Amino acid sequence: MKGTRVVKNYLYNTSYEIIRLLAPLITTPYISRVLGASGIGAYSYTQSIATYFVLVGAVGTTLYGQREIAYVQKDKERCAETFWEIEIFRFLTSVICTLIFYLTFRNNPTYGNLYRILSLEVLATAFDISWFFMGMENFKVTVIRNILIRLIGIVLIFIFVKKPEDVPVYTLCVTVPIIVGNISLWFNMKKYLVKPSKDVLKNILPRIKPILILFLPQVAVEVYTVLDKTMIGIFGTDIDQVGYYTNAQKIIKIVLMIVTSLGTVMLPAMSAAFAEGKTDEVLKGIKTGFRFVFMLAFALMFGIIGVASKFVPVFLGNGYELVVPLMVIISPIIIIIGMSNVIGKQYLLPTKQQGAYTTSIIVGACINFVLNIILIQKYNAVGASIATVVAELGVTGVQVWCVRKQLPLGECLKPFCRYLVLGLVMMVMVYGTGMLLPDGLISVAIMVLVGVIVYGAELIITKDELLQLGLNIVRKRR
Repeated sequence: MKGTRVVKNYLYNTSYEIIRLLAPLITTPYISRVLGASGIGAYSYTQSIATYFVLVGAVGTTLYGQREIAYVQKDKERCAETFWEIEIFRFLTSVICTLIFYLTFRNNPTYGNLYRILSLEVLATAFDISWFFMGMENFKVTVIRNILIRLIGIVLIFIFVKKPEDVPVYTLCVTVPIIVGNISLWFNMKKYLVKPSKDVLKNILPRIKPILILFLPQVAVEVYTVLDKTMIGIFGTDIDQVGYYTNAQKIIKIVLMIVTSLGTVMLPAMSAAFAEGKTDEVLKGIKTGFRFVFMLAFALMFGIIGVASKFVPVFLGNGYELVVPLMVIISPIIIIIGMSNVIGKQYLLPTKQQGAYTTSIIVGACINFVLNIILIQKYNAVGASIATVVAELGVTGVQVWCVRKQLPLGECLKPFCRYLVLGLVMMVMVYGTGMLLPDGLISVAIMVLVGVIVYGAELIITKDELLQLGLNIVRKRR
């Protein structure tokens, strides 16, 4: 496992994830004002339904495929066979899900036009082969391609979405770039693949069971990442609550991806190390992963809490005041999911402990589902936000329990309090600065700058190990 390659892939993958979420985030200030909370709520609600069919279409092949390709990445023939066996299965399930989704929802009296457009998003799953490039630890291809496609989508939104009735147009502008981007990735496959053998269909059958094993936790994940919106739409007082919750989640998730991108990069690297019997490298990677998560997550969480009250009115406009407390409530998941990402994606999955991983996700899903039923009816989006945080605590708690005898958790969690204190100090400085400034974009920029300077100074003064490691890598590349 080469450190520089992991860092390089982390930067590529972080860029990809940021662009993937930044595309809608860039357009949010415009869309929130043009479509309003009701329009955003309508799109988010229908898109949450489509997501279930996307999930079933992928059938767990994303994580499974990434891992299996990582195991055989040095053997071109086995790599090609593995790809075709997984992709053919994924293609068939995705097409079937597209047909079911379209036939079921196309005549919906309220949102039929949105569902017909979103059927393209379900179909796009059939052509998504980003998992292959991630398994090959080639993140550059997906990053460059998707940046271009997402930028096109942003331009289309600003050109064609002009009034509250343009929700279908907005849906089309978001959906079409997804399927175009997925298809475009196939042009980069020539140098990797050979033609599939005649036995490829026969070889798919043994893969179905392990694929389904990884599919179960992904289903459970969707229960508390997408079902929240569905349940707010069903049990909430109005569709606007979905819009408020969606915007709060959107902002938190773009920040969260900066933290969890390391897990996506480390999964193939850790899988390769485990396959080669390099246990020491696996444990070293876990310790570094925890420290990295704590360093970034505490800064980002406390930064969000510090700037939320000034940021939301500038970013979303008037009428979105409820998004401020929602962001504050949801923000702890940056740390909680960061930790479960290290244990789950960087250890349990690479070491083939899918059972423990699945159990943790199912526990979280059950907690989320029950709390949503109890809290949404009374507290709307606030209730869903509380349920999300508690559910993520459940996931991380179960995973910690499962690995308590396998990992040196005392050493892994040692930096927790240190970064907690550094983050608190930064938040006080940021919030204090905000109290002295008027509302506005310049004030938000000043608060963010203060946070970066204060936290950076704290890391330098305390001689942070990760900061020193990063600086050493930069020096070596000069």
